[in-house]
Amino acid sequence: MSALAAVVTAIASALVLGVASVADQRSTKRVKTRRALSPAILADLFRQPLWLLAVAANIAGFALQVVALSFGSLALVQPLLVCALIFAVLISWYLRKRGNVRRPGGSHADLVMFCGVVAAAAGVAGFLAVGRPSAGTTHASFGMFPPLVTGLIVAVGGCLAVASRNRNLRPLAMAMACGVCYGAAAFCVKLVTSEVGHGPAGPFTDWPVYVLLVVGPVGYLLNQDAFQQGTFLAPVQAIITAADPVISIALGIAWLDVTVRDSPGAIAGQLASLLVMAGGIVITARHAPQSAQRAAAEPSRQQQAAR
Repeated sequence: MSALAAVVTAIASALVLGVASVADQRSTKRVKTRRALSPAILADLFRQPLWLLAVAANIAGFALQVVALSFGSLALVQPLLVCALIFAVLISWYLRKRGNVRRPGGSHADLVMFCGVVAAAAGVAGFLAVGRPSAGTTHASFGMFPPLVTGLIVAVGGCLAVASRNRNLRPLAMAMACGVCYGAAAFCVKLVTSEVGHGPAGPFTDWPVYVLLVVGPVGYLLNQDAFQQGTFLAPVQAIITAADPVISIALGIAWLDVTVRDSPGAIAGQLASLLVMAGGIVITARHAPQSAQRAAAEPSRQQQAAR
């Protein structure tokens, strides 16, 4: 029964988060472009009713994720959250078609991008299905804290360095940094939910809740930055959705005694799934404009050429 509850709440979380992603992405296009991690973007977005709806949906989706993780393991819940990518892309595609908004390449480009999104989601789900990660433990040793924080600083800092130096890769680098933060947040949520049984104050007596209170908001801010910098939702959402479960499961393997199948066939299947995931991300990224500024500049270039 607990596994069924985890599955139902995880899928519900994915649906709500998919809706939130579309509302988030559309809201960021209505405000001034800000530098990475600037809180000013939140002040701008606060005046957007659609963004306030997105915030409510994100909170509801996160709450459902917490409930799902309280019933099931990271290995069960996180793969199902990949469905948020499919929901978001389908909703975005429907709204664009309903608004009669055309994109370069027309329906063929839409089909290629959608295939890339499906491949990214299928690769993650396939990796976890073939590997069958175990539930592991939920003990939060303080020995995890220093390497976890160091790894987060290096990974997120590296992504931001790439974003600052390459305008075309900026939304994708920010999306990867967001995915790293969200994966670490899911890891911490699992640790925090294990402390709830020790009383209401239980989670606040150990470090995971405080890491969660940092990586959660930072990841959300990076999410807004990535949506604003990217022209289409799919490339950004594909990277975030793929990175989140892979990072959280990797952390579980490193510190929570999560194990994956290690037979030759299982290892081959896991590697193949990761290649499919990577290929899907590359296809999605290559068949959608990566930079909002670059797309906005195209009409000006065409006008100059016509002159």
